[in-house]
Amino acid sequence: MIPLYENKIDDAPVKAVLVCVDTGEFDAEISIAELGELARSANAEVVGEMIQKKTSYDSATCMGSGRLEELREQLPLLEAELVIFDHELTGVQVRNIEEILDVRVIDRTTLILDIFAQRARTKEGKLQVELAQQKYRLPRLVGLGTSLSRLGGGIGTRGPGETKLETDKRHIRKRISYLESELEELKKHRNFSRSRRKKDGVLCAAIVGYTNVGKSTLMNALTDAGVLAENKLFATLDITSRSIELPDGRSVMLIDTVGLIRRLPHNLVEAFKSTLEEAAAADIILNVQDLSSTEYEQQAKVTRELLSELGCDGIPVVNVMNKADTATNLDTIFEDDNTVIISAKNRLGFKRLLDCIVKNLPETAKRMKLLVPYDMTAFIGRIRIDGKIFTEDYTENGTLVDALVDVKLIKEAEKYIFE
Repeated sequence: MIPLYENKIDDAPVKAVLVCVDTGEFDAEISIAELGELARSANAEVVGEMIQKKTSYDSATCMGSGRLEELREQLPLLEAELVIFDHELTGVQVRNIEEILDVRVIDRTTLILDIFAQRARTKEGKLQVELAQQKYRLPRLVGLGTSLSRLGGGIGTRGPGETKLETDKRHIRKRISYLESELEELKKHRNFSRSRRKKDGVLCAAIVGYTNVGKSTLMNALTDAGVLAENKLFATLDITSRSIELPDGRSVMLIDTVGLIRRLPHNLVEAFKSTLEEAAAADIILNVQDLSSTEYEQQAKVTRELLSELGCDGIPVVNVMNKADTATNLDTIFEDDNTVIISAKNRLGFKRLLDCIVKNLPETAKRMKLLVPYDMTAFIGRIRIDGKIFTEDYTENGTLVDALVDVKLIKEAEKYIFE
């Protein structure tokens, strides 16, 4: 993957100043606070912030020249090495701002890409990150100061007189094509696994939500999956799936998905859509929300909008209100069949959560206590094929079983119900 800016996670934190131009397009205070969290997740130390109210962005430098001069004077005093803009900058804007400030300048998208590059562990995750990076770089080659000086032909170039810019563009397009084909192959494999699960009757629950709401902590608490759970944005990028048994005896596959964020760059949404598509194929969605955050309602809205975009309308949703151990607004939340309050960290509320999952899952099987006459023992064998026998006792009047009965056999099994 491409190092978008030099900042290895083991190095001393880079001192950074955050900049936001407030045009009224979004809440600048909330957005720059989130940018600060992103910066800290990337191992930066935020030493200053600047917000400029402006009716529109400057096409050359994003913010006004006067405030840029003011920022240039402040940077040496703050010992800042990096300026992070809370916007997506063009290559020309980055070059112009760097010439004025004389420090490295990156934008929100570059920062998120850097975090993603640090966090990706699987082959698919790494390919997705690099694809997003390459798509981001391609239109910015000119502005970012790519040299146009290299001439000449030879093996591997298109012909004499080709500029370095043209060579770089062609190389990036070729790389993008390769990455897309590799991801398509992985997608085919995942679709096969998905269809196999459906065919085998495996129920799936997708854990979705804003970044850092506790999805991986919940996954670990329910399954001991060992997923990285840190108090950092985008601590988890790669899909993890583990099976758990529900109170009614059925098993459900829990799938942890990548976290979401406001104004997630389009290339990243596209790159990780294949990962998020696990939600669209799920039997139930667990929308995890951070009750301790004052922004939890807005964050939940971001999640719902993306789920709708992915075609998840119609799939049952359980709202999992997490971090009850630190929340101060519990009296404003009311539990029902689709809403449950938990603390994944302290493992509180899990019984009710599992009961909510059972109630909202489609009825594929039912746990029943049956007394089956000995001359109908073959029926117990049919139950075993697609269901499960928990206990089996032999009585004077027949075999007493506690069983998980497949939906196809429930009606036939009702005549053997043992009260």
